[in-house]
Parts: sequence; structure tokens; C-alpha cells
Amino acid sequence: MATRYGPYQLKQQDAFQGISLALVANLIWGLAALYWIQTKPVGAVDIMAHRGLWTLPVTFAIILSFGRLSDTIALLRSMRFVLWVALAALMLSINWGVYVFAVTNERATEASLGYFMLPLLTIALGIFAFGERPKPIQLVAIGLAVVAVIVQLVAYGRLPWVSLVLALSFALYAAIRKQIQADSLQGLFLESLCMAPFASVWIGFNEGAGLGDYGLKVDIFLVFGGIFTAAPLLAYVAAARILTLSTLGLLTYVGPTLQLLVAVLILKEPANVITALTFGLVWLGVIAVSIETWRSTEKTI
Repeated sequence: MATRYGPYQLKQQDAFQGISLALVANLIWGLAALYWIQTKPVGAVDIMAHRGLWTLPVTFAIILSFGRLSDTIALLRSMRFVLWVALAALMLSINWGVYVFAVTNERATEASLGYFMLPLLTIALGIFAFGERPKPIQLVAIGLAVVAVIVQLVAYGRLPWVSLVLALSFALYAAIRKQIQADSLQGLFLESLCMAPFASVWIGFNEGAGLGDYGLKVDIFLVFGGIFTAAPLLAYVAAARILTLSTLGLLTYVGPTLQLLVAVLILKEPANVITALTFGLVWLGVIAVSIETWRSTEKTI
């Protein structure tokens, strides 16, 4: 079993693996708007139901291929474990639904703001719930991120509910997953298992919830949404079990940066000096922490 190290005492190979997994997850999430807008005009709740339903066979097939089904099902013997999994599934469902609503209703920039806020909440949970102690450079990076988020909030002139719900739901999901003694694959399979019955009922009562109504292209994107959903989540949760919440939180800024680029350059949402300033502040923090992380890990080799 791999040893868990402190915030800046990871072995170099563990740090590289964790950072790589977190980057893969955030690259996919950063480009996700381009995927989900292909499902228009299907509603957000319908898309969320399809994500919950079609993620189950994907994770089931992987679990089965590795011969881990019986071990995974055995985890459900503990009622406490089941409750944690159900709570994680609830947070994930809320996050999925609100995100899809945002990107399919020309609010991708607002969604990206939510994910700019997410690492701040993740870091706060790491400090206050798990006793992680940030290094001075982390505090500087957090300060830069706080300023970046404040700039975005001032530019909006209000606290958008989409941003707040996205940030809070996924920060709580990440914290809950640290309480679940299951690997990333087992966790996502069991979370999908919790969602699937409700998703099936919704899809059934709503006559397919968009499936078969808008052409073959939309149907393909709805069904393959299971694979598109599972891949980044598996990578993210695997990274979360290697990295501290503080480090993971700062790396998560890659996702919203890409989301903003997609929103501005491809979806043609407005961009100005505020957007450029936000990017600059965020990336200064990310670069500073990345350099410090590698310097610290090299000392442990």
C-alpha cells in the first residue's frame, strides 16, 4: 500500500502521478462545454439523468473486467459507508445538473467562475477539516487566487448562484470522497449505482428524456456521456487520494482557465481586461506552487 505523505513531502513519483491525473481530469473538464452543447435542446435535468444512467454500465464493465465486482459490492455491507456514498452521489448529481444548465444556457463564463472558486473552498476544507497546514508560498498563491476571484465577482456585480452551487457541491464531493474507503473506480461505480435507479425512473416517466427526439447525433452524445463523465472523475478521485486537498485545489485552476478560453474564444462570450487580469493572477499562483512542490519533493528523494 502506498504511503501517504504530508503536503510537501510526497515522493517525486507519487507527486508526478497525482499531478498528471489531476491535469488530465481538468483538461477534459475544461473542454466539457464543447461536448455538452452538442446535446441541445435536451434539458439540463434530462442530461443529468442520462449521465447518471450511462456512467453505470461504463464503470460496471471496468469493474467486471478487473474481477473486482464481488469485492466492491461487499463494501455496501456497512450502512455508514452506504450513507457516505449516497451523499457523494447527491453532491455529484447537483454539480452535473448545474454545470450542464450553465453551458447550455450561455452561462459558461459563470460556470468557469464557479470552478475558480472551487479550489479556494477545497483548500479551506483541507485546512479546517483535515488539519492540513499550508506553506507560505501556498498562502501567497491562495491570496493571488482570492484577488482573482474578487476581480471576477466585482466584474459580475453580484454573487451568481450557478458559480456558488458548482463550487460548493464539488468541494463537498471531494471532501466526502476522502471519507470513503474505496478506490476511484469502486467509488464512481457505487455512486453511479446510487444514481441509476432515480435516473431510470426520470427517463422512463419523461419518455426517454430527449433520447430519440432530436436525431442520431444528440442520442450518441447522450449515451457516450457515460464515458465522457467517467474518465475525468476517475482521474480526479485517484489524484485526490495521492495529493493533499491544498495541492489538488490549486491544480484545479487549470479547468476553469480552459473553460474561460472556450467560453470566450469558441462560444464567443464577452472578454475584457478583467478576464486577462484574472488569468494572470491565477497562473502566477499555480506556477509558484508548482515550482515549490517540485523543489520540496526533490529533497525527499
